[in-house]
Amino acid sequence: QVRLAESAGGSVQAGESLRLSCVVFGSVYSRTCWAWFRQAPGKEREGVASISVGPIYAGGIKEYYTDSMKDRVTISRNSADDSVFLEINSMKPEDTAMYYCAADLRRTCTTDWTDPSKYDNWGQGTQVTVSS
Repeated sequence: QVRLAESAGGSVQAGESLRLSCVVFGSVYSRTCWAWFRQAPGKEREGVASISVGPIYAGGIKEYYTDSMKDRVTISRNSADDSVFLEINSMKPEDTAMYYCAADLRRTCTTDWTDPSKYDNWGQGTQVTVSS
């Protein structure tokens, strides 16, 4: 198990960019899938992006993005301290949500990365509000 702590999201204007950080406390393995999810009021939690860095024979670096945001988001990871980042460009009011960092310590990311039940470690979330 690890503890995940998201940075403060905050409020931004539509069109601006925002970079969220997730600090990781604890030991991690190379076979780990890191992901960002978000949940707006009254909606289900949805996957935004995921990243894993595994051995070459297991696919190496893998990144996945939700289709609705793939042209505006970038996920990245700092291997030195295992922190994970999510950058969102051209933010829209509909991006307003609680954003969560998650980790599946058992395997690298696969095509079912958007399923929240696959992740056994979650941060507490950080609120992002986009005003028009």
